[in-house]
Amino acid sequence: MPQSASSILPAPAAGSVRLSIRNMVCPRCLRVVQRELERAGLVVDNVALGAANVRMPDGGPVDEEEVQSALQAYGFALVEDPRDQLVEEVKAVVVELIHYTPAELQPFHTYSHFISERVGRSYAYLSHQFSVREGLTLEKYIIRQKVERAKELLSYQDAKVTEVARQLGYSSAAHLTNQFRQITGLTPSEFQAMGPGSAGRRSLHDLT
Repeated sequence: MPQSASSILPAPAAGSVRLSIRNMVCPRCLRVVQRELERAGLVVDNVALGAANVRMPDGGPVDEEEVQSALQAYGFALVEDPRDQLVEEVKAVVVELIHYTPAELQPFHTYSHFISERVGRSYAYLSHQFSVREGLTLEKYIIRQKVERAKELLSYQDAKVTEVARQLGYSSAAHLTNQFRQITGLTPSEFQAMGPGSAGRRSLHDLT
């Protein structure tokens, strides 16, 4: 079945339903979710960051309790509240944009427009719902994801802070350094010197 490190799914086909799934943040997550959904007896039409289109082989209803149980063993969860589904959709768009979109294609200065266009709601509304549901502003979440991506790039020991800043759309290395220190308590150079085995390197799951 089609997999993509993207938050875009086609509309469910006739007889299929869309499941909103929390904590899908990487290509490996897609593979695990698809495997577990299939083990639960579902046909997976499409799977992407944060969601999957599924159906029962016999056309019957999807047993969401069984699906929930299968996913929870791997740290995933179905999202039922429409407002939480909206927030998860926003998260998926942000993760896709920052972690899986080539630097030359990223709309660095128009994150708000990009997110609003992709989700189909005003940015003001999305930002409000995100803050209410997550206890964190959407702007702060974006910064955290950018810092996490910076950490990934800095794991290559020959990576230059100026180049990482450029790839992530920062106006300068100083701007990246300031935000990086706010989130991690370290400068990018200090973090890089810690080496790839440091406990200070957090995973995407810690940020979602």
